[in-house]
Amino acid sequence: MADELHQHRRMLQNRLRKNRRRLGAAADRLGVTCYRVYDGDIPEIPLYVDDYEGRLHISVLRRRYKTAAEDRPWANAMVEAVADELATDDTPIFVKTRARQKGPAQYEKFSDQGRHLIVSEGGLRFVVNLTDYLDTGLFLDHRITREMVRDRARGKHVLNLFAYTGSFSVYAADGGASSTTTVDLSNTYLAMARENLDLNGFPEEAHHIERTDILRWLEQELPARKERYDLVVLDPPTFSRSKMMVRDLDIQRDHPWLLRLALQMTAPGGDLFFSNNFRDFQPRFHELPDVHVEEITDTTIPFDFQHSQPHRCWLFRK
Repeated sequence: MADELHQHRRMLQNRLRKNRRRLGAAADRLGVTCYRVYDGDIPEIPLYVDDYEGRLHISVLRRRYKTAAEDRPWANAMVEAVADELATDDTPIFVKTRARQKGPAQYEKFSDQGRHLIVSEGGLRFVVNLTDYLDTGLFLDHRITREMVRDRARGKHVLNLFAYTGSFSVYAADGGASSTTTVDLSNTYLAMARENLDLNGFPEEAHHIERTDILRWLEQELPARKERYDLVVLDPPTFSRSKMMVRDLDIQRDHPWLLRLALQMTAPGGDLFFSNNFRDFQPRFHELPDVHVEEITDTTIPFDFQHSQPHRCWLFRK
């Protein structure tokens, strides 16, 4: 065990040193202040390290075939290695440790500190929470996709489904969207979405937030709605289940049905961005009506996620 800890510590620190030099230079050049420093580069060392404007957010995955008790000394040693390599005495460090899980694991609550911080991206400001949930409120791997939405948004009515904390809506509003509609089921995340919109000066009159079960909303309320959207963002979780939902969502099983409904909400000539982070995803787009679809994944992966493929992304044209 001691030999393994020593070896892994040395391997991790060597990689962090190289990454900080290479990725830090790229971040400075691009004006990026929140980026991933370590993306699970070494298979034997499954953790992620993000830098949020000088604050380190470390997510440690429990290693396969290890219990929490067995893995705790290793996890502590890896966190110490990150701190020794990247932190100074006054660097805030936030650590979360979890098992490899599917489904709602990303929504697992770690604490109730509610410490909201404000960070910058793309000339905009966003609220993040580095203490309470595994996900912080800003998915760093979609940095480029958000820019694409901003570039296409001028004069358009934008629908953001499974909106989380509304970062796509903020970018769309900044791009001159006539309106945005931000839809999610979580009160917590929608409160952050409203805070993000307010923080950047986008008023409620044109930028609406709707809390609802998206599956029911699309399937049952669609016939009564006359609205059609020029630009739709559909970034669903891999799995979703809740007592407030009419049915569970399994993105592999359900994506043709979900896309068909979302495309019905898309105006003729409109665009729909569809992405997900299910690593074994197999698209069945042949089941959809006649639409033009282009996979744009390669153009949406930022410099700090080149080691992995954190998501796949397609652009549909109605």
